[in-house]
Amino acid sequence: MDHRAGAGTVTHRPTPARVLAPLWETGRLFALAATVARDTFRRPFPLREFIEQFWFVASVTILPAALVSIPFGAVIALQVGSLTQQLGAQSFTGGASVLAVIQQASPLIVALLISGAGGSAICADLGSRKIREELDAMEVMGVSPVQRLVVPRVLATMLVAVLLNGMVSVVGTLGGYFFNVIMQSGTPGAYLASFSALAQLPDLWISEIKALIFGFLAGIVAAHRGLNPRGGPKGVGDAVNQSVVITFLLLFFVNMVLTALYLQLVPAKGA
Repeated sequence: MDHRAGAGTVTHRPTPARVLAPLWETGRLFALAATVARDTFRRPFPLREFIEQFWFVASVTILPAALVSIPFGAVIALQVGSLTQQLGAQSFTGGASVLAVIQQASPLIVALLISGAGGSAICADLGSRKIREELDAMEVMGVSPVQRLVVPRVLATMLVAVLLNGMVSVVGTLGGYFFNVIMQSGTPGAYLASFSALAQLPDLWISEIKALIFGFLAGIVAAHRGLNPRGGPKGVGDAVNQSVVITFLLLFFVNMVLTALYLQLVPAKGA
């Protein structure tokens, strides 16, 4: 606080702690990710907790993922089909739309749903345990909360993301095929032929790798915010909202980086 004589004004300067707070939070997030990676290989592995969390995350995301993937595939197919018609390249509609669904739409849909449904529940559960001092009691008894609670949740989100990504890719591709062939009078043979001409196996691998990384990010961010709530029950609600927003921002940034690396490292088919 800076008092200037005669000016009658007070200037508030940000304290160093407030300026460095985002850096501290980022460091703690990376530290939690490293701890989870280390404790994954420690024994005993909480298999029962992992199965319960896997079933819970899968049960709250399977139906929404299937329902959301249909309009996503339809919108991509309609937009790409309209663009290819303007350019006179209708024969490449199938390959372009399917690649867009597999490489971009499918991993993002899965990650957003896991973060919004499963990640928010994970954050709320860990946050409520924290304010009830259950995690402190576990540490007193010599039980690591990260190994016992965080590791199975993060691994469950990763596995569900990988499995859901395959389902969303199939459903989105079928939806795009239906709307392109039925609504835009496309030919089924040209749709499939363009896909086989443009697609390659690394396209599927990058999609699964993205889903795996996105599931890891969703689980880590949700666990980090759940382990560090502020202000009692209200702080738990704020932590849930923050975890979803932070995960969304990280997902789009990481997706941009992975897509740029893939396009630079993997040559296009026929190039």
